[in-house]
Amino acid sequence: MTVLPDGLPLADEFPDVTRDEWHRLVEGVLRKTGASDATGAAAEAALATEVEDGITVRPLYTSEDAPQGPGHGHTGYPGFAPYLRGARAAGSAVTGWDVRQRHAHPDAGTTNRAVLADLENGAGSVWLAVGEGGVAVDALPEALAGVYLDLAPVVLDAGADFEAAGRALLRLYADRQVPPHAALGNLGADPLGLVARTGRDADLPAHLAAAADLAVACYRDHQGVRALTVDALPYHEAGGGVAQELGCSLAAGVAYLRALTGAGMTVEAACAELEFRYAATADQFTTIAKLRAARRLWARVAEASGVAAAAPSCAQRQHAVTSPVMMTRRDPWVNMLRTTVASLAAGVGGADAVTVLPFDSAIGLPDDFARRIARNTSTILLEESGLARVIDPAGGSWYVESLTDEICRAAWAWFQEIERAGGLAAALASGLVRDRLAATWERRSRDLARRKEPITGVSEFPNLAEPPVERAAAPERPGGGLPRVRRDEAYEALRARSDARLAATGARPRVFLAALGPAAVHTARASFAVNLFQAGGIEAVQEPATVDAESVAEAFAASGATVACLCSGDKVYAEQAAAVAERLRAAGAARVLLAGRPGTLQDEYERAGVDGYVFAGCDAVEVLSSALDIMGVR
Repeated sequence: MTVLPDGLPLADEFPDVTRDEWHRLVEGVLRKTGASDATGAAAEAALATEVEDGITVRPLYTSEDAPQGPGHGHTGYPGFAPYLRGARAAGSAVTGWDVRQRHAHPDAGTTNRAVLADLENGAGSVWLAVGEGGVAVDALPEALAGVYLDLAPVVLDAGADFEAAGRALLRLYADRQVPPHAALGNLGADPLGLVARTGRDADLPAHLAAAADLAVACYRDHQGVRALTVDALPYHEAGGGVAQELGCSLAAGVAYLRALTGAGMTVEAACAELEFRYAATADQFTTIAKLRAARRLWARVAEASGVAAAAPSCAQRQHAVTSPVMMTRRDPWVNMLRTTVASLAAGVGGADAVTVLPFDSAIGLPDDFARRIARNTSTILLEESGLARVIDPAGGSWYVESLTDEICRAAWAWFQEIERAGGLAAALASGLVRDRLAATWERRSRDLARRKEPITGVSEFPNLAEPPVERAAAPERPGGGLPRVRRDEAYEALRARSDARLAATGARPRVFLAALGPAAVHTARASFAVNLFQAGGIEAVQEPATVDAESVAEAFAASGATVACLCSGDKVYAEQAAAVAERLRAAGAARVLLAGRPGTLQDEYERAGVDGYVFAGCDAVEVLSSALDIMGVR
């Protein structure tokens, strides 16, 4: 028993609880709700959720669930192999993580003003798009005018222009008389990432050789500058799961080690030239576990390649970027909340640098306010929340440790499959990577369509009256390789159809809600229906508040709608739904839907004219798209 200084005993009045006792309580809940008759461990399994890549999240974790077996008994300490708990012994407790903000405006002067504003107001480094999709290579000095290059690291994202951009940055260090040992940054060479983005692999051998030359130059003359970035974002943005993202990054890292050692570098020196970039999502625990797993897996690769476990280069350096896939174009203000959770997860997971994408980045070029909110997100987490004061705050959580282990196993299996296929370049060329990521995205798309994975402000609680946020168009980024997907894309297509109707006629497409019975009976399903139809840009009309078979035809005609949806409780449906559906059909309704599952009266409803049903878990995208088709909204 633990006793506090004031004599208050903790837990002495509470008996020990066993897992079997908890199982019995779960069994009762499952039986009461009709969800399952499972017992014991099967009852616990009934509450488990498969997230992705075969990874399952269970409802309860205890010390019994701690990873077991060789290499799992002790997770190590921060700063020591296998680096699962962090690449640095002090974590972020001393300086916090590097607040790295991205800049992609093509005008060098505009970019320079934005860069200086960020650095003066909390950012620690610059992530700069150069070449296609950013400032011109020869405008690099103007874009970085006034930047202290020995204090603020510059990370380039130059795509196919990485060699010219990298050489230009190295010359800029010399022109600004920055001592070679004081220069900081990353030249951003990523030939395999370029192949993944563009599908063009003819230049890969030359690009690998150029990247190796840059790495040799950096290691020889500018050891504070890394030459290569292993960017996992192309695989994340193509719809890949966490294990697929990690597996692809490991395969890319191994390919770069081969290229660099082939150019004469030691494997330890080659490891020192790599930085890894990962997506951070609003799924905070998965993000935390992914970053921890990435360090552990890369340490295994480095050690197997001949790097001593105690060598500093064995520790993976990580740059986490809030996920572009999760950013929405509708109700973009909610993106601030998503990126806050994602950046928190990145910090807790041990990322060395964190980029918070501005909330309007999915719409176009961010404005000053959006960049300010983005950089201040990290500042609040670091300065006001004190998030970095604890090293590896997730360490010891049975859930996080188990999830980390599961991700490690799934990612390693995918990495080995890529290697058996001949390496990442061969797996990209053969379509193995594309097909596997596409299959994952297809499964996730089904969850999005059924709102099993909700998108606040888009598939849930949309606001049709909110004026759109408008921004200047961002430069086109290289494409032609793996696709770029977004969680909101299916609903965005529906909303675009609604917007076109609004622009053409001054009104959005409408659905008539035929609410039956008293408000206490129909309100829940009517609210559900309003929310669902608005996700497709369809305005719900419920006038009058309640109808019956005698009044529904007149109300439907007055609504101006061509589609109707019945809303009420099951008991009222049994009494009135068939008659009301018949009257709606007679009044010209092209489609009649019913809010709720059909149950035992399905045949009767359908004989009366009910065409379909809307309920939690239905394919909302199909329902909405079909409704818009019926309404003539193309």
